[in-house]
Amino acid sequence: MNIEELRVGFAFCGSFCTMSRALDALEQTAARFGQVTPIVSEMVADTDTRFGNAHDFMREMERICDRRVIRTAAGAEPIGPKGLLDVLVICPCTGNTLAKLAHGITDSSVTMAAKAHLRNGRPLVIAVSTNDGLAGSAPNLGTLLNRKNVYFVPFGQDDCQGKPASLAADFSLVPEAVEAACRGEQLQPLLLAAKPAG
Repeated sequence: MNIEELRVGFAFCGSFCTMSRALDALEQTAARFGQVTPIVSEMVADTDTRFGNAHDFMREMERICDRRVIRTAAGAEPIGPKGLLDVLVICPCTGNTLAKLAHGITDSSVTMAAKAHLRNGRPLVIAVSTNDGLAGSAPNLGTLLNRKNVYFVPFGQDDCQGKPASLAADFSLVPEAVEAACRGEQLQPLLLAAKPAG
């Protein structure tokens, strides 16, 4: 398939402090690929924070993609049986969602989208963003690194002194990671150099 014709799902989880960077990644992804469908977790759909208003975030996603946001598990379920996506991105992917994916828990729009999509043997690309990536979430990260059809956007410690267990993907690499995953490859290097505090 021509790369410009890829049908990409782009799912957002509740790492609210990274939402503006995730929107930038969505914009880059939509510019490179033919069709991008935005998906949000219920937390993103329903929660206003100091980082922005939920409605405004979703309106911007719809503007970028020219498609309605999928915001419920019922809305995400047809992704599997109808084969709606060629590749699914979760950006940002929180530690909570990592845990659910690692243990087969399907209780949100994003985890339903992932389960439905993976049943078709198609690539899932994860852009991790979690403060406990090298602590409580580390076993789940390890499980998913070894899971078939699961790929990662390269990541590293985003503040190795202030938050030594925190991991964040380089969201600017999402389009490259998508292309690599569609070839059955993990974009390398997977581990990025740690960023100093400040």
